[in-house]
Amino acid sequence: MPLFDVYPLYEVTPVKAKGVYVYGADKKKYLDLYGGHAVISIGHQNPVYNRKLKRQISRIGFYSNAIQNPLQTQLADEIEAQSGCNGYQMFMCSSGAEANENALKLASFHTGKTKIVAFKNAFHGRTSAAVAATDTPKIIAPLNAQQEVIFLDFGDEKGLTETLSKGDVCAVIIEAIQGVGGLDMPTEKFMKQVENSCRENDTCLIADEVQSGFGRSGKFFAFQHYGITPDIISMAKGMGNGFPVGGILAHPNIKPWYGMLGTTFGGNHLACQASLAVLEVLKKKKLMDHATALGEAFIKRAESIPGVKKVKGRGLMLGLEFDFEVGELRKKLIYEHQIFTGGSSNKKLLRILPPLTVQQKHLDQFFTALEKSL
Repeated sequence: MPLFDVYPLYEVTPVKAKGVYVYGADKKKYLDLYGGHAVISIGHQNPVYNRKLKRQISRIGFYSNAIQNPLQTQLADEIEAQSGCNGYQMFMCSSGAEANENALKLASFHTGKTKIVAFKNAFHGRTSAAVAATDTPKIIAPLNAQQEVIFLDFGDEKGLTETLSKGDVCAVIIEAIQGVGGLDMPTEKFMKQVENSCRENDTCLIADEVQSGFGRSGKFFAFQHYGITPDIISMAKGMGNGFPVGGILAHPNIKPWYGMLGTTFGGNHLACQASLAVLEVLKKKKLMDHATALGEAFIKRAESIPGVKKVKGRGLMLGLEFDFEVGELRKKLIYEHQIFTGGSSNKKLLRILPPLTVQQKHLDQFFTALEKSL
C-alpha cells in the first residue's frame, strides 16, 4: 500500500539520535538545528526523559480520562510553578492543532460568540477552526472555510478596534513570535492594545504558544516578553520532546462543566511523564537563561554575515532572511554540511529551532557552513 503522498521529503533516513545530533542510515551524523519543527526541546535521547518514560511504561502507559491520574495534577502544578501562570486551569490533548481547536471552542463557549480574529501569516494548525484561522488558503478546504475569521496585519490598531467593537468576536488568537509565518513579532504597543481591546469587548485573548512555549523564547511563554495576561494559552511541540503532548491553560475566570471539552489520548500517563521530564531538565539546566544567552550571541554573529538581510526572532526561535529563496541553501546545508534547518511560508527565511541544549560550538559549526554555502 502506498503512503498518501503529501510530504516532500529529503533523502535522509534517521536511524538513531542523541543530544543535538541525528544519525542517518547513510552513516552520516547530522547536526539538528530544526528539532523536527521545534519539538525536540531537551535533546534527543535525554537520559531524564528516557528514564521517566521507561519506568512509566513498565507500570501503566495509558488509560482514558474516566479515572484519576495524579500525574496530570503534578504536571499542572509544575507548569504553574515554572511559568508563573498562577490559577490557570489545564486541559490536556495530544497536538498543537488540537490545543488551538479546543482554545477556540472554549472561547466561543465562554463568550457565546462565533467570529475569530487572526493575523496575516499566522499558522495555528490543520483542524477545522484552527486551519480557518491559519493564513494559508491552499490548506483550507471548503468545509473549513465556513468559519468566520477576520485576518488583520500586525499593528493594525484601527482595524482591531473596529472589528472587536462590533461585539461578535469570540477570540483574538495571536503568536507572540510567528512560527511557520516567518518569525514576525508584534510590537509591545500593539500587544497591549490587543489585550485591552479584548477586555473592553468581552473577547478572549488566546496566546498560541505551540511553537514558542516551554522556554524556547527565553521565557516560559513568549507572550511574557510583553507583560500581557491571556485568557487561554495553547501549548504543544516542545512540551513533550517528541512524545505527542498538547494542552491549554484557561484563566480562572473561565468556568468548566462536565463534557465541555474531551479527548481520548490527551493527558495519558506517558504523555505526562514526557512533559514532566522536559520541565525537570528545563529547570535543572536553566535552559531558558541558556536560550536567551545563545540567542543574543546568534543574532550578533548573524548580523555580521554578508547576505543576511535580516535576523528575526528571540531566544532559540530564530530566522535568517535573505534576498533569495532558501530552498537550495537548505539542501546545501543538509547534503554538503549535514545540518538540518527549517523553512517557512516566507520562502526567503531560514529557520533555526534547535534543541534548547544546543551549545555555542554547534552554532559556530552552522555559521561556518553557512558562510561556505553562501
